[in-house]
Formats: sequence, C-alpha cells, structure tokens
Amino acid sequence: MSLPKKYKAEVISVVNPIDKIYIIELKSDSGAFKYRPGQFLHLALDEYDPSSGWPESRCYSMQTSPVNEFIKITFSVKGKFTTRMADELKQGKIIDLKLPYGDFFQQDHSKENVVFIAGGTGITPFLSLFNDPSFIEYSSPKLYFGVREKGYNIYTEFLNLAMEINPGLHIDIRYQDKSGFLDLDQIFYENKEDSTYFISGPQTMISVFKSRLISLGLTEVNVKTDDWE
Repeated sequence: MSLPKKYKAEVISVVNPIDKIYIIELKSDSGAFKYRPGQFLHLALDEYDPSSGWPESRCYSMQTSPVNEFIKITFSVKGKFTTRMADELKQGKIIDLKLPYGDFFQQDHSKENVVFIAGGTGITPFLSLFNDPSFIEYSSPKLYFGVREKGYNIYTEFLNLAMEINPGLHIDIRYQDKSGFLDLDQIFYENKEDSTYFISGPQTMISVFKSRLISLGLTEVNVKTDDWE
C-alpha cells in the first residue's frame, strides 16, 4: 500500500453538468499520481505551509483509473467549503492534494458474484475500478445504481467504457423520481448468498443497507463499505 504523498496539482478543467454538481480534472505538478482503484484523496484550497500543518480539506474518491494521467473528482455544493470549491476551482489554479487513502477494493474478496450498489455520487469509487484494465478479472459483476433523476446520471461515458473493458457487467439504474429508491431486498434475492457486496453512497444509505444485508443472512465479511467520511 502506497503511503500518502503531498502533490501540487493544477486544475485543468471544470465542468458543471447540473445544478450544484461539479466535475474537476486535476494534473499533477509534482510527479505522477500514484494510487489504486477505489482510493480517495484530501483536497485543500488554502496553500500548504509545512510550518503550520495541513490546511482544512475534504475527502473525495478518485473516479478515474490509476492508468489515467489526470484525476477526476465529482463534488456537490453542500456547505461553506464546497461553496468555496465551486467559486475558486478555476482552470489553471494550483492546489494541494494528499493521496492515496483507503483500501476499498484492496480488502480480501472473491471476484466472482460481486455486487456493486451505488447511490448518487457514491458511484465514483466504483468508476475508478470499472475503468481500470484489472476490471476484466471480475466475473459477471453487477451494478445497481440509484440516481435522483435522469439528469443526475452524468456518468454514461464512464459506464460505457466499463462495458468495453468487461462486457459481462450488468447495469441496473433506478431513477428515484420514476421508480423510487433501490430495493435492497430484491437485489439480495437476485444474487447468491455468498456474493460480495460493495456499497457506496450517503452515509445513512450505507449504514441502513449494510444492516439490512446482514439481517437477511449475509455474513459481515461479505459487505464492503466506502464509509471514510
């Protein structure tokens, strides 16, 4: 596992595809980014000063594969810090990052009968795996993706690439305004009891889904969650 490293990074693009949702692309100015699929970074807006320690920051999953030269992250504007991000992260700006953190997909698990469950921007750590050449090693993986409405599904490009890398990927997208929330009980009954479940999304969703899967008979070791916040 790589130790976290500080990077100077340049914002090379900013996309605002839907209200209060931003996709930022970052290029390292201090050596190539080194991380593994599913890991996350710390992003600071104020310049790092070694004499005063690491400044205030927020955590974001890398949604690009480590084979990419650049990193993409998605964030939604929810408070003071993310409002600053929306205002200050402009093309050409230099910021400080620390990465990598986390071991989401490095945890021991079978690559057969794997179920990925994502809510909203919680899909981003999955994309870093789905768009990595190693994703072909997964046998008939399934993605269940819950999105508020169709306009919030801004990941078609990434999912199309995932299908190219692993044609066995099954994708089930549920738009909440049309079909309601993901039906976890139905997901469980559609899959084998020895399946491994990876869950990523809002913290309440992660907690509720994990508890429900265990109550349905799944062993805790087969439930992997992205709950670093």
